[in-house]
Parts: sequence; C-alpha cells; structure tokens
Amino acid sequence: MQAIDFTASENLGFNDAELTRAIQKFPNLYGRIGQLNLFPVHPVSTTTVVIEEREGVLNVLPTVPRGGPATKGITDRRKARPFVIPHIPHDDVVKPEDIQNVRAFDSTDLETVAAVLSRKLQTMRNKHSITLEHLRAGALKGKVMDGNGDLLVDLFKEFKIQEKSVDFKLGTGTTKVKNKINEVKRHIEVNLKGEIMNHVHALCGPTWFDEFTSHQEIEPAYARWNNGAALRDDMRGQFQMAGVIFEEYNATVTLSDGQTTDRLIADNECRFFPVGTQNSFDTFLAPADMIQWVNTLGQELYVSQKDLDHGKGTELYSESNPLPLCKRPALLVKGTTSN
Repeated sequence: MQAIDFTASENLGFNDAELTRAIQKFPNLYGRIGQLNLFPVHPVSTTTVVIEEREGVLNVLPTVPRGGPATKGITDRRKARPFVIPHIPHDDVVKPEDIQNVRAFDSTDLETVAAVLSRKLQTMRNKHSITLEHLRAGALKGKVMDGNGDLLVDLFKEFKIQEKSVDFKLGTGTTKVKNKINEVKRHIEVNLKGEIMNHVHALCGPTWFDEFTSHQEIEPAYARWNNGAALRDDMRGQFQMAGVIFEEYNATVTLSDGQTTDRLIADNECRFFPVGTQNSFDTFLAPADMIQWVNTLGQELYVSQKDLDHGKGTELYSESNPLPLCKRPALLVKGTTSN
C-alpha cells in the first residue's frame, strides 16, 4: 500500500480539502474495466445529467423533372432523457484503541495517527473503487445496479431498444463460430451511426471463454496464437479472433449485505462492446453533498472529518457520486451459448 505523508501534526488536524486530495492520491483499484479506460470521467456541477439524443435522418434523394419541386429537408429528431447520479456515502472512524500501545507493522516503533489514517483512507478508496467497477460492469450489460442489487438504470428500457443477444452454440461442434463473431461485429458497425471505434472487445465469463477457445473451429487458431503461447502460458488475458479481442473476466464482488456475491460477467456469458469511441461511454461525477462543494464540478471522491465527543476519536466520512453510462446501448451485445 502506498502511504500518504501527513506532516501537518500527529493528530487529525487536516481540513476536508486536504483529506480529499489525499484519498485521490492513492492508487486506483478499478479492475479490468477501469484499466480499459472505456468510461472517461466527465465532471458535472449538478446531481442529474440529461442525455440528448439527436438522430439525423439520411435518406436517398429522388430525381425530379427540371423545374419541378425540390424535396424538403427533415428536421433532426431530438430526445432528452434525465438520469439521476447515484449518491454513495461510506464512513469509518479513528479511535484511540487503533493507535494506543499498538506496534506498527514490521517495526519496533509504536503506531502513529498518520499511518492509521493512511490505511483507513486506502480502505475507503478500495471500497469506492470496486463499487465504481461494479457500476461500470452494469453499464456494459445495459443495467446499472447498486450495491444492494437494486436496478438504478435500465439503458435498454430508457432508450427503447431491444438488447442484442447472439447464441454462439459452442456446445455444437458444427457451429460456424466465425460467422457468429461477424454477426456481432456487423450489428455494432450498423449501430455506430457516425461514431468511430478501434476494435470490438469481449469480456467473457470463465465457462464461456473455455468453451469458446476449445471449440473445434477456434482451438487450432487459439493454439497457434502468438507463436503457441496458449500452449505454454496462461493466455486467458487476451486472444484475438476475427478482429475481436477476447479475454476472460473472472471478477466477483460482495454486495452490501456481506453475503451475496455478484459475478460482474456471468459465468456462461460474454459481453461485446466497441473500444475507441468518441462519445458513447461516460462516467459522470456529481459534486459532494457538502456545503463547500455545492455547484462545483464533481470529483471522484470526497472525505470529511468530525471529532467525536470527549476526544474519543475522529469520524471519517467519504462519498462518491458516479454514474457510468453507455449512451448508445445498441452497441452492447450479449454472447450466450447453448448446445
């Protein structure tokens, strides 16, 4: 863990802005979706965002006799959809028993307030980080869920489109898997509608990935990939086939009840999406629910502190206000498999 150097004093004499800057200096632990930089950060100064959809109509023009009436232009159709940005608070506390008579890890020195504060801030960041990864995974699946498992946003319902699903039938040896991949790519290409992309990426559940790479049409290419690296190394990270990059994403999170485990990509599914788009994905950040941050551009994390009565410790309060969205959910494709 990267420690933050708190040099102000040997107590929690830091203001909220200093703590907020400190927690944002810790390394991000977003997971694979965060590493892909698919959802760029877009700070806003409000607690809601409005996504305006403008659908330009392009149609083939007919010929008319010279001197005849010209065809008339059609006004672009525009729709505006408001989305409420979730508010995610979390708190912790630094108490005397966290420090008094406690030996610092791997040291003969006693624990310090600064070290305990640094660890607690890192833990806070980790929890907000995995929460953001969970929200972004939901956006890739078209349904953003919170830590209770409750639905926040159904993108397919909001944009009134049907989710595209392709059954790869990996349990059938005669399936033309490459044709299935082409079906996914063509669907995404058609629905770009003026957008651009570098390539199509696929995050796969473990069972789907194993069945895909062991299918008789795919296995020879997988074995030869990168000079046979799949035969020597663990190649679940990335494998390119028919212009699509496939990788296993074996990530799970524990929901807020502490008992329920949620797999970010279902074990027998694969999620396809374009990479390198200009404005199809966003992570909107709203300002904190604190008076000093009202109507300012949102930040990734905020921290404030409050002394407990009679010097019994200091309460740490953190919050994040992120909303990852795919503004073109027609670009999201679910891959399934059956016999």
